[in-house]
Amino acid sequence: MKLPRRNFLHLAAGAAALPAVSRITWAQSYPSRPVRIVVGFAPGGVTDVVARLIGQWLTERLGQPFIIENRPGAANNIGTELVVRAPPDGYTLLLVNTSHAINATLYEKLNFNFLRDIAPVAGITRTPSVMEVNLSFPAKSVLEFIAYAKANPGKISLASAGPGSSSHIYGELFKMMAGVDLVHVHYRSSGPALTDLISGQVQATFDPLPASIGFIGAGKLRPLGVTTATRLEALPDIPTVSEYVPGYEASGYQDIGAPKDTPPEIIDRLNREINAALADPKFKARLIELGTLVHASSPADFAKLIADDTEKWGKVIRALNIKAE
Repeated sequence: MKLPRRNFLHLAAGAAALPAVSRITWAQSYPSRPVRIVVGFAPGGVTDVVARLIGQWLTERLGQPFIIENRPGAANNIGTELVVRAPPDGYTLLLVNTSHAINATLYEKLNFNFLRDIAPVAGITRTPSVMEVNLSFPAKSVLEFIAYAKANPGKISLASAGPGSSSHIYGELFKMMAGVDLVHVHYRSSGPALTDLISGQVQATFDPLPASIGFIGAGKLRPLGVTTATRLEALPDIPTVSEYVPGYEASGYQDIGAPKDTPPEIIDRLNREINAALADPKFKARLIELGTLVHASSPADFAKLIADDTEKWGKVIRALNIKAE
């Protein structure tokens, strides 16, 4: 049967509109089954805790379980590749952190391009680090530390959580900008580094504040400066490193991403719900207790943050020829 032209055009227009209508309907019914949030680290760290907090919030708000799936290994790359290869349907999300920006340059051959293959969804936190020393170290400030380091080149040990870790890269940036010669001592994680720092086996480190704040509060470590651009509510009397090394800034983040081509309607809905959590006083207070800063953002702002961070840390890694182990 031959359709009249008017009827044909009407049907064609309706068919063309179906994908958009179905996407909107799909987003409105999302989620209709459990969602997993992949964390590329073992349970217990601040990244894992933030993921569980936002997962619980989304579970309560959206009526489906948001399940945390820990996939540690290869400095976060195993979990990231799992998400990159997942269907772009909003049911597999990624807890994004600073290691993604660092790894883009640190690893010469990755099976994905993070900036291309992960769609930014929403910010959650910024994570300050703290420059700290053991109690027997003679310097009581960043200025005194720099003076002591210049008088004793190559004699101060600076602990990190391993080559390419944020504590390593933050320390290298400090060395470059302050013009000091420090000896890096690499550990497999932050825990052993802090243990040796407290005991005096090493002398200094740049450690994420959530991991160190308990030791600082207990008087076991001496904070010299925070790595954020402004002072922190959690340590109001501690100056920023940038007060002595102008322009120095180094802070991490815990945010949410999704596979590329995830429908924008789903990304927008997740962004709204996560930003609602960050506006909730009780949720905000929990993040602050962890030693993090609330970091609400749009997908576009989040995308810019990752791009800028990738460029920033890429320059440090290339300048010093840092390689992953």
